Amino acid sequence: MSAQVAAVTRNTGPPAALRAQWAVTDALAITRRNLLKYVRVPTLLVFSTIQPVMFVLLWRYVFGGAVRVPGRVSYVDFLMPGIFVQTVVFGSLAAAIGLAADLKSGLLERFRSLPMARSAVLTGRTIADLVRNVLVVALMVVVGFLVGFRTHNGVWPFLGGMLLLLLFGYTMAWIFAAVGLIVGDPESAQAAAFPVLAPLVFASSAFVQVSSMPGWLQVFAKHQPVSATATAVRDLVLGLPAASDVWTALAWLGGILVVFSPFAVRLYRRAV
Repeated sequence: MSAQVAAVTRNTGPPAALRAQWAVTDALAITRRNLLKYVRVPTLLVFSTIQPVMFVLLWRYVFGGAVRVPGRVSYVDFLMPGIFVQTVVFGSLAAAIGLAADLKSGLLERFRSLPMARSAVLTGRTIADLVRNVLVVALMVVVGFLVGFRTHNGVWPFLGGMLLLLLFGYTMAWIFAAVGLIVGDPESAQAAAFPVLAPLVFASSAFVQVSSMPGWLQVFAKHQPVSATATAVRDLVLGLPAASDVWTALAWLGGILVVFSPFAVRLYRRAV
């Protein structure tokens, strides 16, 4: 079917099933387009993995000797789930930078002029980030085992924790997609994202126990999505009681998607 015929067909209102099929096809095409960037410019993927590896080495060998966790859990086993969460949170920044660059270059206007689903640009962007996170998290698991990290609850709970981790990275990508569309410039998007990233990642249970923080900071650190996800993943990996923490993390994920996915779509429609 030609583009002209497709445009006419869509304007006349095709069946819902056909519209859904078009939306999926268009989203996969945009996903492929975003992933091809990593093939053509492999340094993007290389440098996105260097930072989390450096954080592992820093916390494991520089700060690890000064941090104590209660019980028989070693600090490296406590640390790595937090590093995994930090990795996907920082990786979601790519959504802000990529969409801001496409908006500034006029590519999003070109997409809107094509007979394609409006949701495809944002869905394709976030799915591409999810695929990249799979590769980066797999690398971080290998690095974790090399520095002494071990699981204590079997394979399936560990894989469940990794799945929860990837879902969290996907939801965070929607937040930063909105940031990129609001700012509209890749350099500004990176700068604007840091005030969001820093409190969420560093004022959390990712690296230290919340109980070691001042009382006023504990209120925030206990009730935010990074802490909820890090705690749930840690429970699954270490064999701690996980049901309550997993449901809390899933509630955060659902809430973020409900709020930010329609918000990002609305911003996209206004931007182009």
